[in-house]
Amino acid sequence: MKAASRLKNVQDNWETDSSDLDAAVVYNRKLWTILATSATETDSPLPDDLKRNITIIAVFIFNRSLDLIVDPKPSDLDALIEINRNVALGLSAEPKVAA
Repeated sequence: MKAASRLKNVQDNWETDSSDLDAAVVYNRKLWTILATSATETDSPLPDDLKRNITIIAVFIFNRSLDLIVDPKPSDLDALIEINRNVALGLSAEPKVAA
């Protein structure tokens, strides 16, 4: 949620101060590097399809991050914010126990 909050703050203040864009994007990219690396370790207990999905999302995150550095647009932050929020919500949810 911290990464999503930082990106949202940059987006909300785009017109007056977008100076934190680089730092927010770098923070987000580091977070996703750690997540993707951990998820795809050979000893990761995650199912292969989940590993693959995390990798696909991470590649999207990295590409969008580069786009933002090259040609910054506040609307390009939308997807990063939503992905981070949804992943954070999923990770914080209580696991469902089969009945």
